[in-house]
Amino acid sequence: MKPENSESGDESGLPPLTLVATPIGNLGDLTLRAIESLRCCDGVIAEDTRRSSQLLAHLEIRKPLISFHEHNEERRLPELISRLRGGEKFCLVTDAGTPSVSDPGFRLVRECIKEQVEYTVLPGPSAVTTALVASGLPPVPFHFGGFLPSSGSGRRSELRRALGLGMTGIYFESPHRLGACLADLSLLSPESRLCVARELSKIHEEYRHGRPAELAAYYAENPPRGEITLVIHPSEESADVPRVEKRKKSYSEKTPIPRNFS
Repeated sequence: MKPENSESGDESGLPPLTLVATPIGNLGDLTLRAIESLRCCDGVIAEDTRRSSQLLAHLEIRKPLISFHEHNEERRLPELISRLRGGEKFCLVTDAGTPSVSDPGFRLVRECIKEQVEYTVLPGPSAVTTALVASGLPPVPFHFGGFLPSSGSGRRSELRRALGLGMTGIYFESPHRLGACLADLSLLSPESRLCVARELSKIHEEYRHGRPAELAAYYAENPPRGEITLVIHPSEESADVPRVEKRKKSYSEKTPIPRNFS
């Protein structure tokens, strides 16, 4: 994006800030543009500098790393904007996947918009869209809720809200809490269709489909490990779940997806 009155980039071809999507598992998913941007930038802004340093080492790239996460973002923002306005070129990465999704990256983008600092976003890996496509559940529209609350009451409250939306919902969940989450869904919406997407793009990648009780029984016998993305499509009738007003148009597998908006 080039805000009005912003100056063009230097010979590196990079704007002051480049958001780089990094692999969610398989390092082969890093794009050529992402690698070139990491090679040409002056430094890397990272949610977890330890994980980002491993990625850079794999690519044989040496760059200064600047930590930027929920505990220091307020203090870091003025410094980063000052350096970006001063001519330095930075790449922003998260632990895995696309920056600004469930991490502080969006606050830096918001500040760039406010201060008219040029930036660009490189498309790439995302656990959200990968799990959605693999689920086989209606993709339009969908709701992404980030990480489910760790407390039982908070999780049930969030699940009720998601089920009430009447559309496919996507959440990140801990493998240690997946059983309790599926048990909650068995009570709230026993006929909902689910997909547990586990270890996306990794060696032990798994997509398991079924109703809440079926999946709860399976994972009781086969305790899950690794990172989990849960995709939920609510049934027409969900127990104890307030439904939003019905949409005039029914979104389902038969819904045509527009190819353009002209």
